[in-house]
Amino acid sequence: MEKSLVQPFVAVLISSAIAIRGYRRKSLNLSGAFLGFIVMTIHIAVNYRFGAMLLAFFFTSSKLTKVGEEKKRKVDADFKEGGQRNWIQVISNSGIATILVLIFWKLTGSQDKCLDSKESNLITSLIAGVIGHYCCCNGDTWSSELGILSDAQPLLITTFKPVRRGTNGGVTKAGLLAAAAAGGIIGLTFVLLGFFTTKCTKDVVLKQLLVIPISALAGLCGSVIDSLLGATLQFSGFCTVRNKIVGKPGPTVKKISGLSILDNNAVNLVSVLLTTMLTSIFCFYIF
Repeated sequence: MEKSLVQPFVAVLISSAIAIRGYRRKSLNLSGAFLGFIVMTIHIAVNYRFGAMLLAFFFTSSKLTKVGEEKKRKVDADFKEGGQRNWIQVISNSGIATILVLIFWKLTGSQDKCLDSKESNLITSLIAGVIGHYCCCNGDTWSSELGILSDAQPLLITTFKPVRRGTNGGVTKAGLLAAAAAGGIIGLTFVLLGFFTTKCTKDVVLKQLLVIPISALAGLCGSVIDSLLGATLQFSGFCTVRNKIVGKPGPTVKKISGLSILDNNAVNLVSVLLTTMLTSIFCFYIF
């Protein structure tokens, strides 16, 4: 097999296996598995490190979604066994990064690059954007999935007043720490794999270690932005009949916070976009 065809072949093989596995384990529904296959194939075929960050997000978030399912079932009105992400959620969590990956491919092919603005400001910004994207996604998921299990009383991020678990914009110390750790995992994945896949100078390679704390900050930043949007532009109310937090007004729903402007997928998309931009700009000056 020609060398140029090896990486796309590996991409299809890995993506197929993971999409089927995700569907069988209810991490993805059929539409989510199909679109997830396409997104994963693009990431891995263009750059192994892009694929690795996507997979680090997918596997860790899917695993955490299944932790404490019984407790989450009692709190979350939209609870789905295993998470079962659909195509809309796949787009929300990977659409922007996929566009950046395709632009990167158009400019460089499948070459692996370090963050090095002296070589190319644009390539550095694109890579940093992909990193920031998955730091935000992973940070938001870890924060939500672990925060809701915390024994601490969540505080609404805009007022710091106690709210019920599952309220959009409610934060805990455990949730925020989880967000930073989740971002750090993405950065660590990028750095470690880069030691084997790049041919940068020693100084540039060592400087890549800064990606880890930057990623932790991006994960925390993404979670905070998501919480701010959730507390202000996303409705949260308590349904006295279902005894759960719900995302839509109704005759039996007592409003807690927010306006009915964005739903959860829109909040995720906006927070990802903002975190992607901020990380890209930050790395442009750092590297």
